[in-house]
Amino acid sequence: MSRIGRMPVEIPAGVDVRIDGQQVTVKGPKGTLTQTFHKNMTIKKEGNTLIVTRPDDDKENRALHGLTRSLLNNMVIGVTQGFEKQLEIVGVGYRAQKQGKKLVLTLGYAHPVEIEEPAGITIEVPQPDRIIVKGADKQAVGQLAATIRAKRPPEPYKGKGIRYAGEVTIRKEGKTGK
Repeated sequence: MSRIGRMPVEIPAGVDVRIDGQQVTVKGPKGTLTQTFHKNMTIKKEGNTLIVTRPDDDKENRALHGLTRSLLNNMVIGVTQGFEKQLEIVGVGYRAQKQGKKLVLTLGYAHPVEIEEPAGITIEVPQPDRIIVKGADKQAVGQLAATIRAKRPPEPYKGKGIRYAGEVTIRKEGKTGK
């Protein structure tokens, strides 16, 4: 039995969960998330918990069991607390600013890089060298943060670029002259 899959998902007060076959909708104070799960997984609501079961111990079903439970748990956490990713910008002249619903990045290119804020996700710029991506959908928050980081990933020689908060960049030594 999957150790993660067999744990029930607690539904806190103020969260509404609707199960329609394989489609689960979770509604809470931070928004609404809907996801369709694999046909082999059975999701039941018992009291204020969600229980995920699998039909047999097939390798695929064992893998889907833990995945389904984790996705359900992330949906419940997302609509109650939300998720956030913090990014740091390192480099002389590199900065970020918010213009309406757009994030404008100055990253040493000949043009500013503009990123549109998707629905359900907010981008905050508390300082010119800090970006905070917030939202209820964990996957969407992580994807947007990865997209922003990909515009100028940290380079190993001077350490310039966009990195996650707390990310360690292994530095390399430059060329030595004769």
